[in-house]
Amino acid sequence: MKTDLQKHNVVYTRVFKAPIEEVWKAWIEPEKVKMWWGPTGFTCTLAEMDFREGGTSLVCMRAPVEFGGQDFYNTWTYQNIKPYESFEYILKFTDKDGKPHDPQEMGIPPGVPKEVLNTNQFKDLGNGKTEITIKEFGYATEEAAELSKQGLDQCMDKMAAIFVKP
Repeated sequence: MKTDLQKHNVVYTRVFKAPIEEVWKAWIEPEKVKMWWGPTGFTCTLAEMDFREGGTSLVCMRAPVEFGGQDFYNTWTYQNIKPYESFEYILKFTDKDGKPHDPQEMGIPPGVPKEVLNTNQFKDLGNGKTEITIKEFGYATEEAAELSKQGLDQCMDKMAAIFVKP
């Protein structure tokens, strides 16, 4: 997928108190994805993971009742996987069957493209800590990119909670 440098992109970095293997698994194991996918108040009701180059996962996040309770489906089609280092995927807004769907028809704000190229880079910091840098490409407006970044931050807060030991 070709990216347009005139578009607005998101760059997000987070350090987790977890070994790289655990952070990696949080992205590819269905039960772990269900624990964090979706911003605060949203739940992940479906995570059919096909994590391999050329594979496509189908995920669904459900809005809380106060935001309409709507289901938002996405596919993640993977490319360039380097285990415990990086992977790329193209996020597409879809219906429950994985067929492409216009994000604005789903109530997603203007400026969010139908397809978003994502790159995830992992770095082992030692002492059981892992840094991840996530990049999202192609938002039409700064507002749409900022909204995505806020949602991503909330998702990563939920992911961080997975690694907290009681």
